[in-house]
Amino acid sequence: MDLKCYTSRPTRPGKFGPQINVKRITLLFTLCLTTLCMSATVWTPKTVPIIHLQDSNRYVCNPEGILSQNACDTIDAMFRAVEDSTGVQALVAVLSDIDPDDCHEFSRLLGETVGVGIEGRDNGIVVVLSTTERDISFSTGYGIEGIVTDALSKRIQVNNMVPYFKDNNWDEGMIEGMRELSKYLLDPELAARDNEEDNPLPFMLVLFLFLFCAPVALFYLAWRSTRKCPQCGKHQLKLTHTETLYKNTRGKKVRYTYTCKNCKNQVFKDRYTDYGSSSGSSSSGGGSVFGGGSFGGGGFGGGHYGGGHFGGGGAHTKF
Repeated sequence: MDLKCYTSRPTRPGKFGPQINVKRITLLFTLCLTTLCMSATVWTPKTVPIIHLQDSNRYVCNPEGILSQNACDTIDAMFRAVEDSTGVQALVAVLSDIDPDDCHEFSRLLGETVGVGIEGRDNGIVVVLSTTERDISFSTGYGIEGIVTDALSKRIQVNNMVPYFKDNNWDEGMIEGMRELSKYLLDPELAARDNEEDNPLPFMLVLFLFLFCAPVALFYLAWRSTRKCPQCGKHQLKLTHTETLYKNTRGKKVRYTYTCKNCKNQVFKDRYTDYGSSSGSSSSGGGSVFGGGSFGGGGFGGGHYGGGHFGGGGAHTKF
């Protein structure tokens, strides 16, 4: 008896085995490729999307959604207030992979590429956080380097941001750091006072003048006063003769003769040296008295950046 097996859908074997579902494989491959491309985004200063150019109230470039929308809104409001009050323009970029991978160089190039700040005033500041490089950087335009100094930038990063970043708390780290930064941008006098505390140079200079220069100056003035002629008032006295008036076992007395180079007036100064004492006594005689010296005492439209320029000002901190 012949036995025949029937199937409802006969399969059509391929050349190397059962037929493959091409559509399913293509869809899976496309999904994997898309995921790979998204995860492999490397940002350059020319490819960062500048949100401020579409909305003048937005300053935070957050293309990968690393920050929450609430954090972005909070920081945007800070820098909107800063620009309205002072004219300082800001750009904040929160990214993962960057090229160049030097965060401080990246932030400087980003500022130059976009032209953050007003041309001629160069009052821009760029803040870049790279979560891959684990680095936070501030770059300042030439015009605000005296307000946001390198030392101030570093202090804000270390004290207000890095403690949060070490725990990958990007929102709180950025909010706290930008709040501190905007405080100094809004009050340059506060920044000046804090920068003086950071810089010990003025104190060291005053201390140097007090301990070294002042005694030297006083010594010079005292010495110069001994050269003043009491007759013509010129500082032209010069020692021309020394004579020992007497000498014995108890001491000696010496007369010093000074002659003014200007008026030829002679001034005598007698000095007695007591062998039993470390100091001598003086008396004056002759033509005049040899006296000591005296001492006197926005809307919702697109924003714009104005073509500002950046040097190397600012700081960056790894965490």
